Amino acid sequence: MRHRHAISDEDWGRITDLLPGKPGDPGVTAKDNRLFVDAVLWIGKTGAPWRDLPERFGNWNNVWKRVSRWAKKGVWQRVFETLQDPDLEWLILDSTVVRAHQHAAGAPKKTAMRKRKRWAAAGAALAPRSMRRSTALACRSSSC
Repeated sequence: MRHRHAISDEDWGRITDLLPGKPGDPGVTAKDNRLFVDAVLWIGKTGAPWRDLPERFGNWNNVWKRVSRWAKKGVWQRVFETLQDPDLEWLILDSTVVRAHQHAAGAPKKTAMRKRKRWAAAGAALAPRSMRRSTALACRSSSC
């Protein structure tokens, strides 16, 4: 039974020769490329975080690492070009690709940091430099 978010047999036939890990390829032979592609499609179509990947796809972290490796090798680019489905390209975006500007995250402004450092430096300059002077200032009686 084919799951709702799984790749169709027709599309799978078009991309299967493009994917690494086939018998005869250098390196390790992939356990199940189709299950892996289905996992990526599930994440893309549901919008769920990687940690919520169903167990039938395997360890979420291993799947995520493999997605990253394939992206660096250009595998996804070849798949997109072969399928020529513009909607499919948007499925692969996640937080590793999308970055927010530092101000969007509420980062403190640099001027505020400079002011804090200036006050901290002034406080350090007023600190006692030796125990003899600080104890002399604290005890003015002859018994100290």
